[in-house]
Amino acid sequence: MPDPSRPPRVIVVDDDEDIRDLIVGQLSQERYEVLAAGSLGELRAQTAACPPDPPIDLIVLDLNLPDGDGLSLCRELRAQGSGVQIIMVTARGSAVDRVLGLELGADDYLTKPFEPRELLVRVRNLLRRSRNEEPARQKTARIARFGSWRLDLFQRRLIAADDRLVMLSSAEFRLLSRFIEEPNVVLSREALVPERRATAAFDRSIDLQISRLRQKLAGDSGDGPGGGGLILTVRGEGYVLASTVHYE
Repeated sequence: MPDPSRPPRVIVVDDDEDIRDLIVGQLSQERYEVLAAGSLGELRAQTAACPPDPPIDLIVLDLNLPDGDGLSLCRELRAQGSGVQIIMVTARGSAVDRVLGLELGADDYLTKPFEPRELLVRVRNLLRRSRNEEPARQKTARIARFGSWRLDLFQRRLIAADDRLVMLSSAEFRLLSRFIEEPNVVLSREALVPERRATAAFDRSIDLQISRLRQKLAGDSGDGPGGGGLILTVRGEGYVLASTVHYE
């Protein structure tokens, strides 16, 4: 868990110098330690030059960079097991792009042009979550059991009754973990993704992520282990995990 006594370390990656300088200036006013890079190569050089302790807490990442794609970097970091918070900032604004970024492990998504104060709020929320929301159950339990499923809270893996592993994206793991924290409680979109509280009520990508999570919980046949009825829709209110949860 990050040390709350030190200033958060943030790196801004954008090839547009004006936008990069604007973001760096805004974040510096918040007393963050802010680094900047204009390409993936510069980002890697920055991270290699930084001592591993303290680590980088958050990356503000442009999707289109001169030497590569921010999506590829996001996928690479998650494959390495990195838990750094990632906010994607891009001119692309379609729901498909948002969902793809979130599926590959981004924690939030902001479309240009954006209001700098909105970016600050999202950065604060993500850093607060990473520093303060260490659930007590993770300190003593490794496995959360619900229905016929097990969720490995350390290795972030979903395990079926027949010990089959079901891969979860970072976004799906966060959603399922949120449901498990409050089973049998109706959770609004804002409660499910508090870091996107300002726009969650209108963000259809959240519904798509839940739909994909339901498909995985339903099993290959649609009626497999756990069934698709574990996560229910409560019209006008949100979603609920209709199951008790036990920890091991």
